[in-house]
Amino acid sequence: MYQKTNINEYRDIILKQVPKEAEITKIEFEGPIIAIYSKNPHILMENGEIVKSIAKTIKKRLVIRADPSVRKDPKDAKEYILKAIPQEAEVVDIFFDEVLGEVIIEAKKPGLVIGKGGSILKQITLNTNWRAIVMRSAPIKSKVMTQKMQLLREKREYREKFLRKVGMRIHRTTLYKTDRVRISLLGGFQEVGRSAILVQTNKSSVLLDCGIKLGVTTFHEQFPRLDVNEFDVENLDAIILTHAHLDHCGFVPFLFKYGYSGPVYCTKATQDLTTLLQLDYIEVLSREGSFMPYSLRDVKKMILHMISLDYGEVTDIAPDIKLTLHNAGHILGSAMAHLHIGDGFYNILYTSDFKFGRTKLLESASSSFPRLEALIMESTYGGKEDVMPDRTQSEKYFLSIINDTLSRKGKVLIPVLAIGRAQEIMLVLHDAMEKNIIPKVPVFIEGMVLEATAIHTAHPEDLSNDLKDRIFYKGENPFISDVFIRVDDRYARADIIEGEPCIIMATSGMLMGGPALEYFKTLAEDEKNSLIFVSYQPEGTLGRRIQNGLREVSLTDERGSIHIVKVKMNIKNVEGFSGHSDRKQLLRFIQSLTPKPREIIIGHGEKSKSESLISAIDKMFGIKARAPNVMDAIRLI
Repeated sequence: MYQKTNINEYRDIILKQVPKEAEITKIEFEGPIIAIYSKNPHILMENGEIVKSIAKTIKKRLVIRADPSVRKDPKDAKEYILKAIPQEAEVVDIFFDEVLGEVIIEAKKPGLVIGKGGSILKQITLNTNWRAIVMRSAPIKSKVMTQKMQLLREKREYREKFLRKVGMRIHRTTLYKTDRVRISLLGGFQEVGRSAILVQTNKSSVLLDCGIKLGVTTFHEQFPRLDVNEFDVENLDAIILTHAHLDHCGFVPFLFKYGYSGPVYCTKATQDLTTLLQLDYIEVLSREGSFMPYSLRDVKKMILHMISLDYGEVTDIAPDIKLTLHNAGHILGSAMAHLHIGDGFYNILYTSDFKFGRTKLLESASSSFPRLEALIMESTYGGKEDVMPDRTQSEKYFLSIINDTLSRKGKVLIPVLAIGRAQEIMLVLHDAMEKNIIPKVPVFIEGMVLEATAIHTAHPEDLSNDLKDRIFYKGENPFISDVFIRVDDRYARADIIEGEPCIIMATSGMLMGGPALEYFKTLAEDEKNSLIFVSYQPEGTLGRRIQNGLREVSLTDERGSIHIVKVKMNIKNVEGFSGHSDRKQLLRFIQSLTPKPREIIIGHGEKSKSESLISAIDKMFGIKARAPNVMDAIRLI
């Protein structure tokens, strides 16, 4: 139960603190942000203390925008911008968003657009009255990102109305104090897949992830249990996406199909990667003639409702819930979600999938948080036996398999997950060739890996510190190395298979389809070749069955004929490249965690692994831990 929104209260506070000379024309919500429109915005921009004081008073994020009447004509503004920015910045595009009063400047060298201490951007904003935003032009163009930007530009007015509606809902004034927190586990507990957690207070309702489970066929097993009484899509305040893997993001468009009209919060990289995965998912289902839970239209609607957040950015997402995303170290853009409920009444950390250890691609997951009562943690590798080998030893073993295979004139097939694992392996291969540890042979890349890698090149700020240094300061970007050869035409596969020794990286990482499976069909019967698994193979997948010793595989060709493929190639499994924490890292994370939680809820793992991890937590830390089932509801307080 709530009263009307308190925008008038905020407006009164703002107008009292802003000089009249600023000529405020409009104050309104833009999602979690309050936008202040002014005819003299430079008064507020040049005196940042005024804005800081207002933000501190109302405890909301603010943005200053120029009133449309004082913005420079876009043609004249563009001319000024091009003169103000050094040519060395290599500006690619300038787009004027007349709805929000922003000018988006895309450049190959954004640092030169920003200027020392932001000086150039500031001058552009002050002299044109368009709020200048710089965007990095990726060295590899992403079709998905281009299409997404085009959609957002076409639907600017819709987007403005949506953000205003979200702001009104977030900032509604409630009658009662938050005194209850409950979670309903809709998927991803005592199993891996279809992650979904409903968090409810007596004021709000938020959904953490909404994924699908691969390798199963029944709806009750494949999708989250949205049929529970607690779930009501019309009363859902927000969806939080932790990262772009189908078991966490794959079912979100379904909610839009059935009436959800609220926001989806995630990082910028997760926005792009999620769109890529969902589009691929429905394309595969359509090609196979399988049931499609949603359509392209639903994916587009989701895109229009996404709100991106940076790591560490505290944001109101409901009247009594603030969200902060923290680096999870799992894949590009992956995040842990910290929920600050009821002005400090209760705090939840949902780790989702995380890696508590540095990799070539990403920094280690965060472990320090302001407050914490409940921890919801994954247990994918939580069993006693789940101790991964040292990363250095894993790389040596991996590279030795490649050397052995190439020395006998064979080919190496590496089925990869398009996001995360593929780019990590690319870095390992690139560095090994640069150091002459393995021969410089072609590395053919096919499938979704190509588009996913393009998106990685668009978000270098989220990569590991070492990789950022190489890209920003040394001018060295391994992802665009000549050693990596794009395969855009499936008819080129025959030449690759019949050609010289090489390495092939392709999706899917579990051999459930895609070009990797097509390469497998033709390479499997030659004992000179090797298949290297570098990622987790869930139960029910072809990859898992081959890992377990299956040596005769029944596969269907394009005409529907069944063929038996005899597996004679070497099958190798290399652990240590996982984007998940192993048992030692999971326990070390809890040990490093500050502050310590009152209780730990274990999910995202097979039952035996979850229970084993609970036992270890109890012995080592004495913290209450449990591994609930799907459809369980837990009253936290």
